[in-house]
Amino acid sequence: MIMTPVVRYNEIKPHGALDLVSLGEVMLRLDPNDYTIEKAPVFRVFQGGGETNVACGLSYTFNLRTGVVTALVDDPVGRNIRNQLKAAGVNTDNIRWWNTKNDGGKYSTDGKGTLHNGINFTDAGRSVRPSETTYYRANTPATKMRPEDVDWDKLFGKEGVRVFNTGGIFTLIGPETADLAIEGAQKAAEYGTLVAADLNYRSKVQPDRKIARAINMRIAPHLGILFGNDSDAVDALGEEYKTKIGKNAPFGEWAGAYTETMRRIAKDFPNLSLIGTQWRGAHGADTISWGGILYDAITDTAYVAPLRENVTILDRTGGGDSFASGVLAKILKGRGPDQKEPLLQEAVDWGAAHGILVQGTPGDITMISQGVLEAEVKRAKGGGGVKAVR
Repeated sequence: MIMTPVVRYNEIKPHGALDLVSLGEVMLRLDPNDYTIEKAPVFRVFQGGGETNVACGLSYTFNLRTGVVTALVDDPVGRNIRNQLKAAGVNTDNIRWWNTKNDGGKYSTDGKGTLHNGINFTDAGRSVRPSETTYYRANTPATKMRPEDVDWDKLFGKEGVRVFNTGGIFTLIGPETADLAIEGAQKAAEYGTLVAADLNYRSKVQPDRKIARAINMRIAPHLGILFGNDSDAVDALGEEYKTKIGKNAPFGEWAGAYTETMRRIAKDFPNLSLIGTQWRGAHGADTISWGGILYDAITDTAYVAPLRENVTILDRTGGGDSFASGVLAKILKGRGPDQKEPLLQEAVDWGAAHGILVQGTPGDITMISQGVLEAEVKRAKGGGGVKAVR
């Protein structure tokens, strides 16, 4: 079977019914706020997922048209998740709903929670107490998703999508979820849709790195854009640093070593036109330094965002997803009329700004506007402080 050529970032379609569709798991997140999980008398409720967070960010902050492909049980919890997605402006027409009638149908379960919507408890941590997430996702509808669950021809062909996005969490949660992601990526290529994915390795999803690497090696040849944090290349692809750096190496030292790594990944997978990564230097649960790099494999050029040092954050969850959505937003929107820098420099600036700003709000997804993001890009480039707006 001859594989359809993968679309490169500079070949993105100018139009489509949706700018981006994310295939992935979405969960209800319960947040103990200032308490620990075991002592919390009340919890705040959010929705979130490694893949679907990208769709939310592109819709809410950048006013782009996005949708999700996922599966939920049709009960109050599932509808709460659906309603939160809609509140972020995300199209929910492609949710695969499981009824609770236990009627023997292909997508039917009982009302006893035998199949249940995913829930996680996420404590953001404070000071030297690290963030911690406890998952309840072993028997969720998303883990049951498999090839032929989605009408890709309708989605990519009849309706039209500019970017198809998925990730390493979804591909590892179920026995056939990776097969579905690959099927979607292949169909996307047939219809000229750019495919992006975040490696997003999580040991709580798959403790055996060898299994994760084997799956990622199957998926990587179908991608045009690859995202991942600085440890994902090792954990998810088995790509070791050739230049040895210390565990707490400064950003500049790490950036040089990681650019070498991205260059090797691009040689191993010549279909990749762009590789992006964010860097988090954790000084405590709520104080970090933050940077980002985009590597253009077409021109062998690395673009680096300004480093933000010792920034106080509220919630680190979703920082990497928001980096990805910021990068994709600029690529989808293209150069502005007054833009003087290269597109990819602006893209990594948007990604880094979106990632750090989202970590300044509670929950997995963004609560900021594009105007706030553009102001943060300008502030970081100029080295200015943060002023109150009155």
